Amino acid sequence: MHCPFCAGTETKVVDSRFTNEGDQIRRRRECLQCKERFTTYETAELTFPRMVKSDTSREAFSEQKLRQGLLRALEKRPVSMACVEQSISHIKHRLQAVGEREVSTKMVGEWVMDALRKIDHVAYVRFASVYRRFQDVSAFEQEIQQLRQVCEQQDEK
Repeated sequence: MHCPFCAGTETKVVDSRFTNEGDQIRRRRECLQCKERFTTYETAELTFPRMVKSDTSREAFSEQKLRQGLLRALEKRPVSMACVEQSISHIKHRLQAVGEREVSTKMVGEWVMDALRKIDHVAYVRFASVYRRFQDVSAFEQEIQQLRQVCEQQDEK
């Protein structure tokens, strides 16, 4: 690790702590040459599978697209950003746990719908209407009825 002050190569770690739910380490370092202290952050570099779209084209996974889709569905809904970030983190973990080089965007879309169903029912129906390309009011009614059935089954447990 090079010192940002004198470019020295000899540093020692003074303190280490986990940050961001344990997926990042914050280290306080001290340069042995100029005695200045500085902070570094370490994260594991994890690769995500490529996304296979419905037209069979492929693209890199985009956390930004995932976040935008969730936020668009949750617009003007009483849901905290912490809850949104937790959902994103959960979906990313599922994506890595699949263990495949390529994953269909359809699968990720279903995971987003699962997350939204647990967070906010209105946002879930909004997302489902775009994701499943509802053509008329009956499609909305059918989805809402299915949502009611799932909620009733969960209430019984």
